[in-house]
Amino acid sequence: MNYLAHLHIAAKTETSFSGNFLGDFVKGDPDGKFPSEIIKGIRLHRYVDSFIDKHAIVLEAKSLFPKPLRRYAPIALDMFWDHCLALHWDNFHHLSLSQFCRLAEQKIADETQSHNIELPERFIRVNGWVWQDKWLESYQELANINYALQRMSTRSERMAPLAETGKVLGEHYEQLNSVFFELYSEVLKASVLFINNTNSDK
Repeated sequence: MNYLAHLHIAAKTETSFSGNFLGDFVKGDPDGKFPSEIIKGIRLHRYVDSFIDKHAIVLEAKSLFPKPLRRYAPIALDMFWDHCLALHWDNFHHLSLSQFCRLAEQKIADETQSHNIELPERFIRVNGWVWQDKWLESYQELANINYALQRMSTRSERMAPLAETGKVLGEHYEQLNSVFFELYSEVLKASVLFINNTNSDK
């Protein structure tokens, strides 16, 4: 799951929007670096990533990619699942996608500005781009997912093969789209359980 899913999971579990977003940008142990609620969101983000990576549906989806591209399949699939969530958004939240994005933007601003937090530079840049350029709304179109993958592929020579993964997503679109609801339903249930267990450990 990518940015949109992690933010939706934050809403579903009533955890920190900024923590769930920061999960991609914070390395190592977050203890002592952020307030407890943000740390909980970071840990939930990491749990979701681990849950997804091991899920049978995802493992099967990875096998659709040619062997040279399989190491890049998790990145492409994370983007694709966000496409599915954006496309079927009305099934998952009472706000429109654009309204939810404005809410998330404000929540992140409020949470990060109300504490004396040293935020990663890359997070600051990406957080600005996401809202300014309406990345999450654009995920509704598969062409924009392919464009994002193309852009990511230019970051380094090692990432260049990522440019070819969009074609695989298109070729297997119906199959991947059809398994999304089952996968995401299990992700949401697991996320709620994780937070309930975290809260009960206090």
